[in-house]
Amino acid sequence: MSSMEFLRRLRIEPFILAILAAVIVAAILPATGGAAEALDWVTAIGIAVLFFLYGARLEPRELRVGLRHWRLHSVVLAATFLVFPLLGLLGQWALTPLLGAPLAAGFLFLTLVPSTVQSSITFVSIARGHVSAAVVSASVSNLLGVFVTPLLVFALMTTDGSVTITWESVGTIALQLLLPFVLGQVFRDRILPITSKIKRLALFDKTVIVLVVYAAFSEGVAEGIWTMVGVPQVAILIGACLVLLAVVLGLTEVAARAFGFDQRDKRVVQFCGSKKSLATGLPMAAVLFVGQPLGLLVLPLMLFHQIQLIVCAWLAGRYGRAEETPVAA
Repeated sequence: MSSMEFLRRLRIEPFILAILAAVIVAAILPATGGAAEALDWVTAIGIAVLFFLYGARLEPRELRVGLRHWRLHSVVLAATFLVFPLLGLLGQWALTPLLGAPLAAGFLFLTLVPSTVQSSITFVSIARGHVSAAVVSASVSNLLGVFVTPLLVFALMTTDGSVTITWESVGTIALQLLLPFVLGQVFRDRILPITSKIKRLALFDKTVIVLVVYAAFSEGVAEGIWTMVGVPQVAILIGACLVLLAVVLGLTEVAARAFGFDQRDKRVVQFCGSKKSLATGLPMAAVLFVGQPLGLLVLPLMLFHQIQLIVCAWLAGRYGRAEETPVAA
């Protein structure tokens, strides 16, 4: 049995293992001095290219058509940018005495980032949901997140003094993330024929995220992150992430029924409204939290990302099998 087959049987994504490896390498061999400065430049350029490619991949016509289903997308966005932050504030209040201010602030931060794109669409497809609506909901969430997430961070995470954000950071977000995204849309017709021929383009996305993780935890090691976090704190954090995901999955299911959505649209609300994007959240954190304990602030998002993949993969498979049964009958 090959190593890849073994990992597939364990249902562990190689990408997740790469992230864990980046944390371990950073703990043993952190980037310091000139290497850290060079890594900062590499990650900054990589993040800009990443969002340029996001813009180039988004189909404008599909976005315009999908926006007509505004009730569905409004519920998803409300879950992402209203319900999640409210739960994050409650969680931060409850977790601060147990985990300390930086980790509790990181828990709040994970609730402020936009939804995932690829995994949301994949889970909706597995669950026999409305895939085109999922594409639009997830894409709109990521696009709005470039604006909304920094504003939410500024409004909710700077009030108690645990995190310091300046308007200059918000401007940097626009320059480093939004501008490349817009340029990707502008030059989409020229770029897409090139990128469509590159089979391993997704590997670039994941490599950038792994580099951001390595840079964040290299900085954290220099700040003594592992002396601040122990096994009990990680266990509490995992439990909090499980509770958060369970509550949001339940609320999105109830909301979808209350609005009278059909079965396919219910899956869009539940899977797009319950995700948080590591691919978008980590680059934003790297820009927003300069000089802050970045490793502690992104650790909750990293844990929640893996938990949501495992739980939602099981849930989507269960929904998909339930839809297949009547057809088979």
